[in-house]
Amino acid sequence: MTGIWQPIIELILPSLVIMGSPGPSTISVTAMGAAFGFRRSLPYALGLVLGAITVLGIVAAGAFTLILSVPHGAQVFGAVSAVYLLYLAFRIATAPPLQSARGAAASPSFLAGFLLAIANPKAYLAIAAVFAGTTIDAADHARDTIAKLAVLSVTIVIIHGGWLAAGASLSRALGDPRSSWVINLSLAALLVVMTGLAWIS
Repeated sequence: MTGIWQPIIELILPSLVIMGSPGPSTISVTAMGAAFGFRRSLPYALGLVLGAITVLGIVAAGAFTLILSVPHGAQVFGAVSAVYLLYLAFRIATAPPLQSARGAAASPSFLAGFLLAIANPKAYLAIAAVFAGTTIDAADHARDTIAKLAVLSVTIVIIHGGWLAAGASLSRALGDPRSSWVINLSLAALLVVMTGLAWIS
């Protein structure tokens, strides 16, 4: 039993730290939860989860390495990602107070979350790092890949659910226009910073 669970634990712990650390995806779902509340942000969070699992599949298949091997592929990918992330930061910064947002602003969509996840440079690098860093089944490559896909998919759900809940916990303060403006602007600025860090890393 120890032989089975030890590599799984060795996969989960670094994935929680590396994939769950503040980055464009986690900060955005926190900001959406704060700006729009848990329920209205849930489709966006589900889009992020499915997008991150898609990235996991891309990394497992080696397709991301192929993208980086294309001349200027990394630069084009990074530029498109940065533009989209900055657009989301603008949406967060300009979101109205939560009470007025219930009828005045469109809630974040599933597609918006999915697109951010697959356009997030940090996601590919973080997932690649944890995916390659641990072996669960050294005797069978296919079983090893399937096991890591399953474990990391569950981890992705836990990470995004936790950050969404953290953001939604701030929503009580967002009925006040001044508090709403400060929190949304701060989270948007943090997303811009994380986008910049993902770009230069």
